[in-house]
Amino acid sequence: MQLSVTLKYALVHEWLTPQATGGSELVVREILRCINADLYALIDFESTNSQSYLFGRKIGTTFLQHLPFSRSGVQKYLPLLPLAIEQLDLRAYDAIVSSSHTVAKAVLASPQQLHVCYCHSPMRFAWDMTFDYLRFSGMGRGLPGIATRYLLHRLRQWDAIAANRVDYFIANSHHTARRIWRCYRRPATVIYPPVDVDRFPVVKDKQDFYLTVSRLVSYKQVSTIVRAFNQLKKPLVVIGTGPELSEIRQLAQSHVQILGEQPNDVVEKYMAQAKAFVYAALEDFGIAIVEAQACGTPVIALGAGGALETVRDLHRYPNSATGIFFLEQTVDALVAAVEKFEANWVAFDSDRIRTQATQFTPKIFEEQFLAFLERSCQEFFVPNS
Repeated sequence: MQLSVTLKYALVHEWLTPQATGGSELVVREILRCINADLYALIDFESTNSQSYLFGRKIGTTFLQHLPFSRSGVQKYLPLLPLAIEQLDLRAYDAIVSSSHTVAKAVLASPQQLHVCYCHSPMRFAWDMTFDYLRFSGMGRGLPGIATRYLLHRLRQWDAIAANRVDYFIANSHHTARRIWRCYRRPATVIYPPVDVDRFPVVKDKQDFYLTVSRLVSYKQVSTIVRAFNQLKKPLVVIGTGPELSEIRQLAQSHVQILGEQPNDVVEKYMAQAKAFVYAALEDFGIAIVEAQACGTPVIALGAGGALETVRDLHRYPNSATGIFFLEQTVDALVAAVEKFEANWVAFDSDRIRTQATQFTPKIFEEQFLAFLERSCQEFFVPNS
């Protein structure tokens, strides 16, 4: 699809590092395939990474690029993020597209510039995950706790104001759209993220192990999965790395394999061969859940958030199920779900599960994103007759 209005675009993302390879970065990649845009971020260590598709690309950054240890993540400079994003000078552009889960949507724009935000999530640690952040960061008590709570309070105020700088919001799921409304009182159009379904082979003859692929951070609840399989005494493979890697290795019993970070081809092989893919996090969308279904692999997932939009639960769709939900992030709830899956595994058809995943292809994303951008441009730049 060709846009009828020719514009000069800037695309703004939070950070670009070899460690940042999640769903939001996949969206950035696809947007750059849809439109010709100059790219900006708080920090950039991808244009010097020879393994990255951004290698050699000119990317605009902020003063955070030059601060110590920024390569390992700018979250440590949290109080400076609002100031930093507002230093990007984008006056030369007709339109700004922000890919935002923290502060990217807060770039400064003039009334003559269109600003479309693809929102992966409102700032999680400042809104609905505040108390989890305080507990797991160790910054919730004493004088540091008071200072941190005050900082988060001010961040919420600033974030709500910054949302008013956006002309049109896109959400990556209906779950995220509801959160955008709750935090900012702004409507959002849902366009699901692109998932490279064709990258994953369908294997019908599954092997006798379960799989989870995830960053090993507290809110992903991988420790809950490991504890459940310790109790079930069933084989589980865990792929991923993060701050909880050492703790999870100590927790795992002999039938639970912790493989750490693995290359894409290894992840694809395990996803295709697994008996089921297990996921316990509350996700705004959950690309890994769709990738598993692309392999024809059924999913056992928390029945909340984006999973409700990507998985067909056995209880509700007994003749076309692609997975099973559990309703609480507890060991007992997950154990019960795995036992239910074991009792009903013949109900899951690999071809049908693969078909479910084809609703989220890059082609569909491109069509919907460009159509939305076209409507936005027409409304913004073409005066009503």
